Amino acid sequence: MRDRRAPDGMDEERLVRLVAKGDRGAFEELYRRTSPWMAVRLRRRCSDEQIVAEVMQETYLAVWRAAGAFAGSAAGGTAVGWLWTIAARRLVDAFRRRAHHAEPPPAAAAQLMAPAAEEEALAAGVGDDVGDALRRLAPELREVLQATVLDGLSVRETAVLLGLPEGTVKTRARRARIAMRKALT
Repeated sequence: MRDRRAPDGMDEERLVRLVAKGDRGAFEELYRRTSPWMAVRLRRRCSDEQIVAEVMQETYLAVWRAAGAFAGSAAGGTAVGWLWTIAARRLVDAFRRRAHHAEPPPAAAAQLMAPAAEEEALAAGVGDDVGDALRRLAPELREVLQATVLDGLSVRETAVLLGLPEGTVKTRARRARIAMRKALT
């Protein structure tokens, strides 16, 4: 049975469910709603517009093909989190492909040393002590904090994004909180 409401009146989870049934209008609406923020988030992690465009295309192709596999809120996830997980995996794949084919040019290496947008936002939004404590965190603890706090992902979504067991995500989040508390006392 087709949902008679206009696609723009539905939430993203419902749109994904309709995409799974082959509804092109729902796919177009999902793309219209999610592609702007998806591009911004990808650009925060990659300055190469060609890679961002490639990842966007691969992400939405994967969404079209695999929408039926979306578990949704029944599994504790969200449609937006599911989309971001696909995009993040595609971005990692693109970096791996590129690493196999060529060394980055010196100019790109210099860009890699620039602080990430998240780090700049943290530096601007937190005091010196908190910013210093965040920068001293081990990278694996910082990436869990980034995913759960900055990106607002659940433990389950963070686990999928980082390719870790949920227990590991919880442990790292706890270790990060303890390290931050210790650094700030």
